[in-house]
Amino acid sequence: MNWLNNLLWIESAAKTIFLYSIVIATGVFLGKRKIRGVSLGITFVLFAGIIMGHFGFRVNTVVAEFIRDFGLILFVFSIGLQVGPGFFSSFRKGGAMLNILAAAIVLLGVLITLAIHFVTGAPLTILTGIMSGAVTNTPGLGAAQNALAQTIGVAGGVIPDIGLGYAVAYPFGVLGIILTMAIIRRTMKIDVGKEAAMFMNEQHPADTIPEKINILVNNPLAFNRTVGDISRRFGTGFVISRVLHKGELLPATSETVINENDIILVVAQKGLVPEILANTGIRSEMDLSARPGSLISRRLIVTNREIIGKTLGSLKLRTRFNINITRVYRSGIEFIPSPGLQMQMGDRLTVVGDEKSVETVTSVLGNSMKRLEEPDLIPIFIGIMAGVLIGSIPFKFPGLVYPIKLGIAGGPLIIAILLSRFGHKFSLVSYTTASANLMLREIGIVLFLASVGIMSGEKFIPSLINGEGFIWMFYGVLITMIPILATGFFSRIVLKRNYLEICGLLSGSMTDPPALAFAAGIARSEAPAIAYAAVYPLVMFLRIFMAQLLIILFL
Repeated sequence: MNWLNNLLWIESAAKTIFLYSIVIATGVFLGKRKIRGVSLGITFVLFAGIIMGHFGFRVNTVVAEFIRDFGLILFVFSIGLQVGPGFFSSFRKGGAMLNILAAAIVLLGVLITLAIHFVTGAPLTILTGIMSGAVTNTPGLGAAQNALAQTIGVAGGVIPDIGLGYAVAYPFGVLGIILTMAIIRRTMKIDVGKEAAMFMNEQHPADTIPEKINILVNNPLAFNRTVGDISRRFGTGFVISRVLHKGELLPATSETVINENDIILVVAQKGLVPEILANTGIRSEMDLSARPGSLISRRLIVTNREIIGKTLGSLKLRTRFNINITRVYRSGIEFIPSPGLQMQMGDRLTVVGDEKSVETVTSVLGNSMKRLEEPDLIPIFIGIMAGVLIGSIPFKFPGLVYPIKLGIAGGPLIIAILLSRFGHKFSLVSYTTASANLMLREIGIVLFLASVGIMSGEKFIPSLINGEGFIWMFYGVLITMIPILATGFFSRIVLKRNYLEICGLLSGSMTDPPALAFAAGIARSEAPAIAYAAVYPLVMFLRIFMAQLLIILFL
């Protein structure tokens, strides 16, 4: 059995992979078990790592730090790619208020930390570590440690192990956010399904959902008018795709003239239907889409990189190929196309025209499922490289001796958001399928949690046994729970914010990927991720800034 002993105790790549595999598999398995209908999800990987570390199973510190940091980069970068296209529009839909609430959570946590210091006399160095753990902010811990090294280390003093306070407070920091989500949900009797539907309706109101109607034209207002004239009256939420004129089914172009008793097939936003009928005619029982003829309808996928980022109007598909695009399906949402709509990789367009025209436009759009399922790795790793570079740039502020950095979490997240939104301008298409993005995200977060657990497991239990650890844990509970409970209930009761947005706000304000993973799991919606990404950059900066500020100003 020497081979097994060597595998478990002698430092090697095989040992590292073996231990990580055990921790991750065990944590994910336990995370799927529910207690009173609540599951901690992937967060259990952290506790599996702590147990493994406590029993003496360790890996090389440098290797563990690399795996932890790389896992964190993969997670936040995948989040950025997912929410990037909708990130900027989120500020027009309440993102500014979300950032104000997130900043309030950060400042409340700092004030509580200072209050504990002045009331109990607990060392501010240890409390800074506890605060970083209580808000699950590793970069803040690193910034505080660096500030300590620069202040105490230069003077020749003994540098306190503030990482121990971080390790003790971190587990409940993760649990505290999840518990807060559960408390708000139970107290306010929130139906997650309804909240997801409400969020979807806020982003894409029900009256904008496309509806297909067949209309018998009997209103003089529409007689002898071209399709272009009628379309301009109703704006971008209206498309005439087919016209039945004297028994002949024709594709509708801008110049097609509508006559009395023609039947037209219209795809329009649901809210426009009454107005359309009032100005054109009455519903017809004849379904032109089912009528045999030369016109066909196909859903084509945009995979041609040359048209990514271009507007639908600039492509002039309708005039060049005599076809109509009646609907666009993107990120689970179907809507009416407009000339200003920018093409994104993976968009699905419903195209109506004769078979030859549809085949021609297919070559323009790409429609290659193989290309869609084979993401380009170059933009992804260029993005990670740029993110690490941006995160490493020191920013100096008046009054602070040492500069502040965004770190390996903030930098890659910001770059991923920018890349997913503007990458096409530089021929960097970062599209990944939903399943590929989820896999990348899940791998990143389990590597991060397993590393944190294994590295802190050795000192975690001893710090609890000597009694001091429980006091630190209590301090951590106060720093974790008071700000997020107060802000969470205020957001729900006073501001009437969507519950899923609140979950993303709380996760982002605590820079807590596991809590976001938990929220995403119960929501089956992108709402938490959008709110998380909206507040994360500002919060990451504030967390790092405040951790250093406590050391520099109050030490």
